[in-house]
Amino acid sequence: MALAPVPAYTDSRVITHFIAGAPAEATAGRNQAVYNPATGQVARQLQLGSVADVERAVAAAQAAFPAWADAPPLRRARVMFKFLELLNQHKDELAAMITAEHGKVFTDAQGEVSRGIDIVEFACGVPQLLKGDYTEQVSTGIDNWTMRQPLGVVAGITPFNFPFMVPMWMAPLAIATGNAFILKPSERDPSPSLFIAELFKRAGLPDGIFNVVQGDKVVVDALLNHPDVRALSFVGSTPIAQYIYETGARLGKRVQALGGAKNHMVVMPDADIEQAVDALIGAAYGSAGERCMAISVAVLVGDVADKIIPKLAERARALKIMNGMELEAEMGPIVTREARDRIEGYIKLGVEEGASLLVDGRGHQVAGHEGGFFTGGTLFDHVTPAMRIYKEEIFGPVLACVRVPDFAAAVDLVNAHEFGNGVACFTSDGHVAREFARRIQVGMVGINVPIPVPMAWHGFGGWKKSLFGDMHAYGEEGVRFYTKQKSVMQRWPASIGKGAEFVMPTSR
Repeated sequence: MALAPVPAYTDSRVITHFIAGAPAEATAGRNQAVYNPATGQVARQLQLGSVADVERAVAAAQAAFPAWADAPPLRRARVMFKFLELLNQHKDELAAMITAEHGKVFTDAQGEVSRGIDIVEFACGVPQLLKGDYTEQVSTGIDNWTMRQPLGVVAGITPFNFPFMVPMWMAPLAIATGNAFILKPSERDPSPSLFIAELFKRAGLPDGIFNVVQGDKVVVDALLNHPDVRALSFVGSTPIAQYIYETGARLGKRVQALGGAKNHMVVMPDADIEQAVDALIGAAYGSAGERCMAISVAVLVGDVADKIIPKLAERARALKIMNGMELEAEMGPIVTREARDRIEGYIKLGVEEGASLLVDGRGHQVAGHEGGFFTGGTLFDHVTPAMRIYKEEIFGPVLACVRVPDFAAAVDLVNAHEFGNGVACFTSDGHVAREFARRIQVGMVGINVPIPVPMAWHGFGGWKKSLFGDMHAYGEEGVRFYTKQKSVMQRWPASIGKGAEFVMPTSR
């Protein structure tokens, strides 16, 4: 059973920028095709931005920033509340846009929209989040307090795999705390960004506070190098994250760059096998594995491998792979033909490296969608840490099984990997769970939770080469990222003694 057609908002043949409160034509004259990955057909054309387009967006943001920064936090929160109301009214339209351009199944896209809305709800509490600390009488006649103030013009560069949720990790908090924001969305699925801009405008956000510049590396570098862009948040691959972090830091910007992942799920011998199989199937093959929190390595401890692998193989072969707009779909297409070919190249490499290919997803076709960018779920056994399919991020529906003798070996295996984004452990032993959470060198940990994405008020971020920068996304750390602290000490003339003081002031 198919769902309703994609909203008319995505039917425009040309996708443009959104600058100073209105759609804006690009100046460069460069276009790029946007595909429907379920059919393989070109759906729309995207206008790619230029340095001049970035200059226009920054100028609009700078012009709008002073009045917005000076607005009371409660007034900014009221705009967020209206934006939240509009998002809830149009959440299925947003989900359909995501499925149309990304390919993930509609129910998964609905989940993405819901998690993005969570961050907007958190941002609605900005009057409380911006409260400073106050200490009376830090010294005789002197009071001290802190306040948090916005940075100015800030930017976000977001990936294709979450074209709504990841922009919501950034823009609502940046805007609610008083900044002006420029979004550079992925050029593979850009339509949700314009719908976000339209809803912000309907919510009463002043023109110029939220801008969208479509584009590629030209736009990324222009944002990085613009002296009036004070901070930049990025989510994507590790090489690009490292480049953005190092470039931005060298130029004196505040940078938060979230990179790649190779997420493990440790299955202990005492785990509930059926629950572990369900978790691995959903976390490895959901969204065709195109999640930074997808499980791509199953670490099977002791004799659990012989129990779980036949069940995994059976389930992987039975995945319902089809157009994501079909209600019964469990997995949709890969986002682009190039991404599918890269994933299938890794499968070929895994065979060459000596891993046991139990389920081969290559060459999968869907009836009626033969031109779509589909691949099937793939399962490897007897993968070793020396293999590239273990070391490198594949970002597709490929699950690698690694066998280890005991708990200590499992912890050592995970901790030795260069990525440290997410990890899970399935066990019925409370002591094992506690020790795993304490010892593992990974930023986000799930105990019997396969995809431990933190809720809106906790913050998202990995360790090691999965995060460059000091602060995690959203939550209270997101508030700190988009603001700077000011400390004020005050006293009045009646409490000031006569004579100059030549020693370091102390509390007295």
